[in-house]
Amino acid sequence: MVGDGRMTHGERNVNWPALLRSWDVQQESFNPTREKRFELMLDVLGASLPARFTALDLGSGPGSLSARLLRRFPAARVVAIDYDPVTQRIGRGALGTFGGRLTWVDAKLGGRGWTDRLPPGKFDAALSTTALHWLTDPNLARMYRDLARRLRRGAVFLNGDHMPWGDDDRGLSRVAGRVYELRHGRAVSRSEWNTWKKWWDEVEKIPALRPYFAERKRRAAHHPRHGDPALSVHVTALRHAGFRDVGVLWQVFSNRVLYARR
Repeated sequence: MVGDGRMTHGERNVNWPALLRSWDVQQESFNPTREKRFELMLDVLGASLPARFTALDLGSGPGSLSARLLRRFPAARVVAIDYDPVTQRIGRGALGTFGGRLTWVDAKLGGRGWTDRLPPGKFDAALSTTALHWLTDPNLARMYRDLARRLRRGAVFLNGDHMPWGDDDRGLSRVAGRVYELRHGRAVSRSEWNTWKKWWDEVEKIPALRPYFAERKRRAAHHPRHGDPALSVHVTALRHAGFRDVGVLWQVFSNRVLYARR
């Protein structure tokens, strides 16, 4: 996409909706409860907020959660925030502005000053799925502190992600790991990685996305190692940031939906 926002000739020839659908298929291949998790999170918003609200989608990727939220709530608006230029380009191409209700923001969650890139004002909700596990513990704590300052009093926070047990709960972690292996076999994790890698390898072959992959690799050189914060780290950081009613609403082992209220 050129500097004035117009698509290049090559970008106009890309089937962006098909790329978004393929992203969803790839994600569902290793998270079969993904749609249930989305549905529960949207149910919580419906039970907690008026019809007209504005939500932040933290680590939005190509906008899978944003699209579902906007279809479910016709008067809602979403600000989708991500630092991956490839997935965000796919989302922009597939969803556009969703009739003026979807705003895309390029920002690094947990980085210093990331909220400065957001539109002005405070927000009614913040949601995230399969994204915050990439943050290290210090960046996660900073992200929650920054987020708290941009949410209205009573705003809803929801995080649907893998949140492992901590060092104090190693027994639970071992039991969950054994059950997972009995259900799915040891080879599943390798298969999941192959599915993920295959999607990225195929998308990288699209000529129009090459500049975005180059930028993605440049940013990855400065990206912190995969943090994978424990559930207890999330809970403690949210409480220290001023959130209330912090707790898990739904889970399948370490696949959880964590709720908090500003």
